[in-house]
Amino acid sequence: MKLTIRSAGFETWVGYHLVLHMGETYELPPVTLKAAVSTEVEVVFSRQDLAEEQMHAQEKQRVLGVIPNFYVSYDKDVVPLTTSQKYRLALRMSLDPIAFAGAAVSAGVQQSQNEFSGYGQGVQGYGKRFGASYANGFSSILLSDAVLPSLLHQDPRYLYKGVGSIRSRALYAIASVVICKGDNGHWQPNYSNVFGNLAAAGISNIYYPSTNRDGVQLTISNSLLGTASGAIGALFEEFLIRKISTGVQPTH
Repeated sequence: MKLTIRSAGFETWVGYHLVLHMGETYELPPVTLKAAVSTEVEVVFSRQDLAEEQMHAQEKQRVLGVIPNFYVSYDKDVVPLTTSQKYRLALRMSLDPIAFAGAAVSAGVQQSQNEFSGYGQGVQGYGKRFGASYANGFSSILLSDAVLPSLLHQDPRYLYKGVGSIRSRALYAIASVVICKGDNGHWQPNYSNVFGNLAAAGISNIYYPSTNRDGVQLTISNSLLGTASGAIGALFEEFLIRKISTGVQPTH
């Protein structure tokens, strides 16, 4: 006969094949039963987790390995950022060393050409120009890429096209300053960029020297300049930047 031992919560033990004759007895040695272990693990990867992963990938993108290229997604299945992620990406961009270096260079050029003469010259004049230049960039990024996109539920990134004719890609890039994808996945007017540039230009008019303020004219001209530079930047993103950027992940 075959000896089998079963017990709830333990693996079945199959023992010996015994042959007992009439009147014979057999003493079974101690048997150790192994506990039956069955564990099911369900891993749930939410859309927020995926957006976080994509954002971290973007933060590794740099033109020529130096200049931040955080605000472009090359992923075909890009997931909308949460409000927290939009603010964190904006701060990451604004606090990057290149943002300060850019403001320093801009201030140097302005001083050499005596732009915004009301700031004066010397170290003090340079410091004022540097502060104004950095504040311009910071307010523009914060408003256009975090505050308004969060309120209006829009994606502040440039979503790389990469396919189609040169003409279609060029028109797509230029249109990105006035058309964007909403967090709902639908294309819509890019109010975040248009009004963000306008608001940032209006704020900058506050700290320009009184002798260099032109009120509405300066605000509108700076706003248009920001929008135009955004269109030019988008063209570079579509046709050149990816080729000279490091940290770009393969397109999914």
